[in-house]
Amino acid sequence: MSAGHNHGDHAHDHAAGANTKMLAIALGLTTTFLVVELIGSFVFNSLALLSDAAHMFTDAAALAIALAAVKIGQRPADDTRTFGYRRFEILAAAFNALLLFAVAGYVLWEGIGRIFVPSKVQSTGMLAVAVIGLAVNFVAMRLLAAGREQSLNIKGAYLEVWADMLGSLGVIIGAGIIMITGWQWIDPVVAIAIGLWVLPRTWMLLRDTTQILLEGVPSRLRLAEVRAAITGVPGVAGVHDLHIWSLASDDVSASLHVELAAGAEAEIVRLDVAATLLERFKIQHVTIQVEEDACEDAPHLHP
Repeated sequence: MSAGHNHGDHAHDHAAGANTKMLAIALGLTTTFLVVELIGSFVFNSLALLSDAAHMFTDAAALAIALAAVKIGQRPADDTRTFGYRRFEILAAAFNALLLFAVAGYVLWEGIGRIFVPSKVQSTGMLAVAVIGLAVNFVAMRLLAAGREQSLNIKGAYLEVWADMLGSLGVIIGAGIIMITGWQWIDPVVAIAIGLWVLPRTWMLLRDTTQILLEGVPSRLRLAEVRAAITGVPGVAGVHDLHIWSLASDDVSASLHVELAAGAEAEIVRLDVAATLLERFKIQHVTIQVEEDACEDAPHLHP
């Protein structure tokens, strides 16, 4: 048994090491191009490039968060952080969302102004930078493709990079139209379109991170359904003090008090409840207190 367990650990460590390497390369490429795109947006006076750079920033942040999650997830809990360090991922994601709101707000405000008072854009430089950005996104996406089924964080970063490819395509199309027609107002229109594309996803990111920081029930679960499933386990007479929360994006925990039916075996019921929560709701970390008598305060403890 010991040898098999060690083999699994080695396989997990190998996968984590491969994911870390791919994430680090993708992060390096994305961050480097982010700087290039920011410089290009000012040199070529392109608001569309600045808007796409904001979107590229979400890619870099998602990659950094995923990389940090892999690294920090390998650190064990200690006497100071008994839950470990995984919530850093959520704090970083919340900060990322707030910063993106500020950048998107600036782009939208500036873009509306430029529609009415167009500003001269160097479309050739704008096109060159956007083409490089498309290539960088494609390479980063290929790097992350293998690990996206192994980690929710890597899958999130993969989807961010994939979505940013659309932004780069938008800038390329916009630059081409400006080169052919000379319509300078196309640049702010593309910028606003990218900003509107980013905002809903940024709002969902902030909403999800806030829910986790407030230790709310994960969005994929319904407390009433979980309560009904527990009550349906043979030997369960009632359930109270049911709490479900997450420490990170791919982690769900629960604690609850279970009242035993007459003649039920406490350990059998506890194991059956834990198995039900794992099989039906993918809740792996569960603390169950079994009570032979109903808790007098139970009606006041329901969330």
